[in-house]
Amino acid sequence: MNELSLKIAIAEPSAIIRSGLSVVLKRIPGIHLQTFEISSIDLLINYIRIQKPNLLIVNPVSWGVIDLQKLKEDSGHSQLKCYALISSMVDESILSQYDNKISIYDGLEVLKNKLNKFLDKTMILPEDTGNLSVREREILTCVVRGQTNKEIAESLFLSTHTVITHRRNIARKLEIHSTAGLTIYAIVNKLVELDDI
Repeated sequence: MNELSLKIAIAEPSAIIRSGLSVVLKRIPGIHLQTFEISSIDLLINYIRIQKPNLLIVNPVSWGVIDLQKLKEDSGHSQLKCYALISSMVDESILSQYDNKISIYDGLEVLKNKLNKFLDKTMILPEDTGNLSVREREILTCVVRGQTNKEIAESLFLSTHTVITHRRNIARKLEIHSTAGLTIYAIVNKLVELDDI
């Protein structure tokens, strides 16, 4: 199975904290993380607009209180999830707008659990497999088992072009465009078992 790939932006003025968190996050097994370090509030909106990270980890007090709703609107990324990076005492009312929080004292296992919670919430779509046709479910199952388009076509007696068309439709309907994301979706929705992969 392919590793899940995530883009994480870390917005923190301290280079030591920023870089340290990036290194620790990359040690989490099973997930390929692409981390980006943002050292200035001026760079934040443009970075989010261009790169569309899956998760923003930001120190809620370093640059003054950040209005996350306005940040999401200004960057055009309304689905962005935000974690507060806690390095000192923070008023709980400020933290209420964040999806979760990470402390600079959290260990690798705690960070892994928090990242897994993030994945559980963001990778499961509210719609169920009822939106997929029977054939699309069959193809999705083959994809997560690691079969190529040609192998799927041969096993289901279809043309390769038909398989590619179905895969495009699956990606469009589920709004998931990676094999890793489709794999998580298929497992969560009980289309495949872990042993089948």
